[in-house]
Amino acid sequence: MANSSSSHLVATLFYKSNQPNFFPHPDASPRSPTDALAPASLESLRDGGAPTDNLEEYPLEPPTPGPNPLDHLYGSYISQSCLTDFVVLLRDIIPGIEESGIAFRQLSEEKLARVVEVRFPTAGADLEVLRRNEHVSRFEREWNLEIVWQADTVHRRYKRLAVFDMDSTLIQQEVIDLIASLIGVEDQVSAITAAAMNGELDFEASLRARCKLLKGVPSSVWETLKVRITLNDGVPELITALKRLGFKTAVLSGGFTPLAEWMGQKLGLDYAFANHLVVSEDGKELTGELTGEIVHAEKKRQHVLEIAEKEGILLDQVVCIGDGANDLPMMGVAGLGVAFHAKPKVQMQAPARLNSKSMLDVLYLFGISKEEQEALLDSTKLS
Repeated sequence: MANSSSSHLVATLFYKSNQPNFFPHPDASPRSPTDALAPASLESLRDGGAPTDNLEEYPLEPPTPGPNPLDHLYGSYISQSCLTDFVVLLRDIIPGIEESGIAFRQLSEEKLARVVEVRFPTAGADLEVLRRNEHVSRFEREWNLEIVWQADTVHRRYKRLAVFDMDSTLIQQEVIDLIASLIGVEDQVSAITAAAMNGELDFEASLRARCKLLKGVPSSVWETLKVRITLNDGVPELITALKRLGFKTAVLSGGFTPLAEWMGQKLGLDYAFANHLVVSEDGKELTGELTGEIVHAEKKRQHVLEIAEKEGILLDQVVCIGDGANDLPMMGVAGLGVAFHAKPKVQMQAPARLNSKSMLDVLYLFGISKEEQEALLDSTKLS
């Protein structure tokens, strides 16, 4: 990643306010014989934590309650206890760090902070080591938060180009899966898509294999799909804020040109690149073939480099946001690469990960407070 040298680092702490780290235990509160029993559920073991989905295989008695998560004990927000513990963490993983050099900045005026920025001397610390440190991961789990680590350079605060993946990033859907659902081949296509996005299959080969399944789909399918596409939370607001800050913006999609260009126009993006599906000679249906260059991982990276050069923007001033393995190369050349609600393997490899409800939270990574974000989005303040 292209980062200028800096004497300080910044850790942005995001509390997972939409995913409270607390599940009531059956024995946690007094009951009377007339109380209705809660239905049996594996909810607390969701997201792959359950060894089996069959309730019959679980013991009849509930397990003994364990210690409460720290965020529940000290407050479902970033509490002072959490920040004190974070200083201890920094001292443990960065030998020689001067505690007097650690500064905290709450990124909202609310009493109960959801996002806090912590600035501290590098003291020889390596960003990649911090991002993958076992103690950091344990701290995140205990306090139910995520940490984004960055070098505290002027380019962190003053980005100029934002590049987005489209499917499952700007929008909630995977377009090729939507098309497949129209013709009843969604299971085959979804399986190939998942394997490709997790980096288990070559993207270009898997894309061509999926496109072959779309042979015969009416060429009017794009109009059919437009009403089914939903933007992710915070996307319109983020784009509006970025444009008011003078950003150039781009969408680089492994999907298809008609929808990528439509989305680019809808959001007012400066660039849109995607793949071209061949239409039959009579213009009525898709042939299942692709033409032109494929927007695969390396092509996305190349587009980022070319756009930055064309616009005269330093790579340190670029932020790339995506969710799949084919987004990692473009994240790697940017000043900041963000895996937004990404596949597990991508979250592990990306420079930063963000799983908050709204993509507008990306602005916090530039040090823009909640109140500043609201001012950016307040149309009444525009001259």
